[in-house]
Amino acid sequence: MYRIVEKKILNPTVVQLQIEAPLVANKAKPGQFIILRVDENGERIPLTVAGTDKAAGTVKIIFQIVGGTTEKLSHKEEGEYIQDFVGPLGVATHLDGLKKVCIVGGGVGCAIAMPIAEALHERGVEVTSIIGFRNKDLLILEDEFRACSSTLRIMTDDGSYGEHGNVTVPLKEMLEAGEKFDMIITIGPLIMMKFVTLTAKPFGTPVTVSMNPIMIDGTGMCGGCRLTLNVDGKKVTKFACVDGPDFNGYEVDFDEAMSRGRMYFDFERHAHEETCNLFKKEVQ
Repeated sequence: MYRIVEKKILNPTVVQLQIEAPLVANKAKPGQFIILRVDENGERIPLTVAGTDKAAGTVKIIFQIVGGTTEKLSHKEEGEYIQDFVGPLGVATHLDGLKKVCIVGGGVGCAIAMPIAEALHERGVEVTSIIGFRNKDLLILEDEFRACSSTLRIMTDDGSYGEHGNVTVPLKEMLEAGEKFDMIITIGPLIMMKFVTLTAKPFGTPVTVSMNPIMIDGTGMCGGCRLTLNVDGKKVTKFACVDGPDFNGYEVDFDEAMSRGRMYFDFERHAHEETCNLFKKEVQ
């Protein structure tokens, strides 16, 4: 059993938890993830490590309430326990040799991007961060990104905070103005990562994308995170959970990945509704 040390509500649908898991905290690196179960009858879900405190033995996770399990997890309070918390899993983000990096995060994907930006900053890398949200109410982690970025651009689709537009707008401006990045690391919705990659392509800037959004069981057994890459003109199959989650953005077949991701939308919505109804009955 793993104790919840701290809980924060970051916005109406995003929750941050600090979990007491010293063995995981000691080993986890930016880009890796854990598998958890809320209770002994719960499903296994992968969540990216959003930060660690080795001294305290805690691991930070940030999740969006989408399906039944994340709804159930969001009702857990400080001092309570979750059943299982296993990791770290996946391949850590490659950070060696980088001197100037652009981090592009979208929505809850910023929770995955933030520890990478922090790790780069600690290494003395010049970090430019672009983070985007639908509106001001969904903004998360502004202070954390500001602390580790030499430049921070905040975008909202409706212009209610920061700048009006999506994350590709300032990225294109910077590249057209002659900015040179060793790497663009982008994490967020698949459609966003696709267009970040397309924006960078004319300039030849390397792009790393995180394929966390398509992961399901986290071990490669379910096949749900199967990914098609185009490597030197040949189609190669990889699995986001065991071979990634990071990949070369220019090699990823985003359209296939997005099509597969939509397969689970109705299931997640139904599971979420069932769990919400269960909690409502308990309150009554």
